[in-house]
Amino acid sequence: MMLMSPPPVEILLIEDELADAHLVKIALREGHVLSNLHHVLDGVEGLAFLRREGKYQGTPTPDLILLDLNMPRMDGKEFLRHLKADPSLNTIPVVVLTTSDVERDITASYQLGASGYITKPVDMEQFIQAVKQIENYWFTLVKLPKVN
Repeated sequence: MMLMSPPPVEILLIEDELADAHLVKIALREGHVLSNLHHVLDGVEGLAFLRREGKYQGTPTPDLILLDLNMPRMDGKEFLRHLKADPSLNTIPVVVLTTSDVERDITASYQLGASGYITKPVDMEQFIQAVKQIENYWFTLVKLPKVN
């Protein structure tokens, strides 16, 4: 009898810094968890992806969103406001992954419905370890609801 492996985990990364997005990709690959990483550059694109608008028709609903706060067009806080106001999307967990360690950003993120808040480590190896820990927590330890 052949054991079926679980389907890949769908992750949406909303991050305007390409270097940071690359580090997330490396960390996910090194974590050896089967995942599909989808990357968009800001909150406007993130909402289009989630709503399957335009070029995002047919995209999967992510199991987890990794969200930067400081982005052009629509920042992370505004994205959270829109996401959590949408009953078809508001159960998707969002982990804020940002450079800001300002208390008001942390508080506002949780008030807007973020599931977690992580300040990006400056050191590359620590950054990779932080992403691996996010992945381990959300896809090994925690039970997530199915979102359609």
